[in-house]
Amino acid sequence: MTENVSTDKLIEDLQLVIRDAEALLQATAGQAGDRLHELRQRAQASLAQARARLAEAEQAAVREIKAAAAGADEFVHENPWQAVGIAAGLGLLLGLLIARR
Repeated sequence: MTENVSTDKLIEDLQLVIRDAEALLQATAGQAGDRLHELRQRAQASLAQARARLAEAEQAAVREIKAAAAGADEFVHENPWQAVGIAAGLGLLLGLLIARR
């Protein structure tokens, strides 16, 4: 679960960086100069790559979540009483942890 949270946070952070970089590129679009033009082109290429990798990461995360959900669903259907026992045990443990505060 921590891995999913950190992955989600990373995806959000990358989306924010991409939006900020795009805004910076648009803000400097009117400025001239060969060096600035070259840097802007490299930044745009890097942003395109980052966008593609981000889309791939999001798709992979969705696939993993769907696979985990399907596995949990299959387990519950094959072992309903075990699933009830596990849920009750987790509920009891969570209740004890909350009561300690």
